[in-house]
Amino acid sequence: IEMAIETLQKSDGLSTHRSSLLNSHLQWLLDNYETAEGVSLPRSTLYNHYLRHCQEHKLDPVNAASFGKLIRSIFMGLRTRRLGTRGNSKYHYYGIRVKPDSPLNRLQEDMQYMAMRQQPMQQKQRYKPVQKVDGVPDGFTGSGQQTGTSSEQTIIAQSQHHQQFLDASRVLPEFGEVEISSLPDGTTLEDIKSLQSLYREHCEAIVDVIVNLQFSLIEKLWQTFWRYSPSAPADDTAIIELSNLSEIESRLPKGKLITLCKNESILKWMCNCDHVMYQALVEILIPDVLRPIPSALTQAIRNFAKSLEGWLSNAMNNIPQRMIQSKVATVSAFAQTLRRYTSLNHLAQAARAVLQNTSQINQMISDLNRVDFANVQ
Repeated sequence: IEMAIETLQKSDGLSTHRSSLLNSHLQWLLDNYETAEGVSLPRSTLYNHYLRHCQEHKLDPVNAASFGKLIRSIFMGLRTRRLGTRGNSKYHYYGIRVKPDSPLNRLQEDMQYMAMRQQPMQQKQRYKPVQKVDGVPDGFTGSGQQTGTSSEQTIIAQSQHHQQFLDASRVLPEFGEVEISSLPDGTTLEDIKSLQSLYREHCEAIVDVIVNLQFSLIEKLWQTFWRYSPSAPADDTAIIELSNLSEIESRLPKGKLITLCKNESILKWMCNCDHVMYQALVEILIPDVLRPIPSALTQAIRNFAKSLEGWLSNAMNNIPQRMIQSKVATVSAFAQTLRRYTSLNHLAQAARAVLQNTSQINQMISDLNRVDFANVQ
């Protein structure tokens, strides 16, 4: 802290009183934040935390620019990135997170709970048609609604806060090549290459929406790739605009996609790709199963896992059954892994709470000492 204040004094010419005030600000930063690889925190979120701290302790806050200098003076080498979906991106500090035991974590969860309570049910269910196949539409949040109201903006802020618990630095590993001895009837080598390229783009889009915690968009991506055909006429809010399918259809017509889906080599290749992608998604969502995760994020992941099989089965309604069975089996294993990891994380947090309580530890030791191990044997 002393070095940081000395640096700020040289650059800004701070008075002794001002230096004393900054000392408390810097100590608050050290108490509540820590450096960490592969995570980020919105600049606005961090500054709002700081303003709340100043208000509670009747301190004079510095402006946002000066606060940025404070952070960089105490967390050396901090980088700034612009993250988020198109039309909703914000500047983030990259390489910093809220400490697991910081009361700020509870503050963020309470904010989201209040926002969800205030949001009308019909608003939660509203969404617009997806605008493009390999990205995220403007004005979308993780729950699929348009942004605008204060409660919706709070949920966006909550989503951005939760992103720091993910490993957003992880990239999707390369997929292997299709090993096929003979081409299916009516297909060419170019069709195989088109399938590989399209599926790679599709999987990268899935990773992108997961990193942004936009779970509901996974269903739309699946519907687009598998050329979902609803059995009933679609209304204004439904499925996907036909224009979005024209580009993917021109690269690989649905008839050829269906033909390729019947080939065992393609089945095996796509299954391997899915294993690679789902493993990457697990490591993004839960990079450390023992690290505390906000309960709201844990519940969101569990709800996401519960929806996966239904979403995929529905999106593949006109695809050969053998491919559906293979894909659903793989996504089912992914969903089970998410459920298992979130349960283990919940158990770890419960155990941590007990192990950090001195009186409970002493009680356990006392109980253990009363056990007659000779009789137990």
